[in-house]
Amino acid sequence: MTNKDYRSFYERTGARNGWNFSAVRTVAEGEAWQYAEEVRARCGPEDALLDIGTGGGEALLVLADAARELVGIDRAAGMIETAKRNAERSGRRNVRFLRMDAERLAFPDGGFDVVCCRHAPFHAGEVARVLKPGGVFVTQQVGEGDKRNLVAAFGRGWREAPPGTLLRRCVSELRDAGFGDVQSFRYDAAEYYRSAEDLMFLLKHAPIIPEFGERDEDVEVLARFAEEHRTEKGIRTNAERMLIVARK
Repeated sequence: MTNKDYRSFYERTGARNGWNFSAVRTVAEGEAWQYAEEVRARCGPEDALLDIGTGGGEALLVLADAARELVGIDRAAGMIETAKRNAERSGRRNVRFLRMDAERLAFPDGGFDVVCCRHAPFHAGEVARVLKPGGVFVTQQVGEGDKRNLVAAFGRGWREAPPGTLLRRCVSELRDAGFGDVQSFRYDAAEYYRSAEDLMFLLKHAPIIPEFGERDEDVEVLARFAEEHRTEKGIRTNAERMLIVARK
């Protein structure tokens, strides 16, 4: 998936619903970590936290009590509108959301103690610039092997690079940006979706199957996939994730 493709997809999705996945019923087995807890563990009560690619803000609002000030940014106007509504409903006053491009962060140098980013592009140089000396960057990204059986069923998918390509690139870019301590981790967990409708929501709102729903056969392929991979726990696929923790 090229950066141009990602931007186009992201803008369309943000305009529709802000990527609010809270209604999707899914469980996973074999996760090696919980992303929110990894971020929380690096925060102090007086810290300032920046979330890059915040989407609808749900994940950041969960962390509202972990730091003094939290800022979520996203390039899509629809995402930020959704995030602001979610913040208003939450009653949290220490969280704010701004429309901003990750490649051009409109913040002063060294303004944040922690920067995080979940399943979104980031610019290593900009992350390093806005972090204080000794600050920490935490990112979780989706591996090339994610949803392997879904991609095989549809015969198309965004991720065509060899396994580990994104992880190696991210680690290299962070080191080049001046991060001295860069650690990386990976897991490949079983993931179960309660129904075909849950899977359909996922495929419509995440860049897994390009242009899902625009081909006449897509719904039929999904229905067949759901029957072939249905178990007592749900419709089985996989979640491949990688975690990078870098200290400036």
